[in-house]
Amino acid sequence: QPQLVESGGGLVQAGGSLRLSCAASGTIFRIEDMAWYRQAPGKQQRELVARSTSIGSTVYADSVKGRFTISRDNSKNTVYLQMNSLQPEDTADYYCNADISTFRGYKARGFWGQGTQVTVSS
Repeated sequence: QPQLVESGGGLVQAGGSLRLSCAASGTIFRIEDMAWYRQAPGKQQRELVARSTSIGSTVYADSVKGRFTISRDNSKNTVYLQMNSLQPEDTADYYCNADISTFRGYKARGFWGQGTQVTVSS
């Protein structure tokens, strides 16, 4: 079963930057979309922050457009999220998500990482 491991979270002041990484490992045949979600403190829902397709197209939430950049290194099965001009509203647990097929002919399924905490102070 594939595993996703995030890293790079931490505590920063408003205006600062962080770079999150998520590496997929394990039984992987093909990775399609990779994305970053976040869940703010006290909220039950996770919101999509950014998504990257297997061919390199990207989409962003309006709230992060122009500040965050998603990228990926397919040779390393890794997706990144460069976060600049961080604001207190960005404080959340950030989760990596990937659509992965484990064997040829198998339908891709969604897998989640354990999350990494980002706290932005004012």
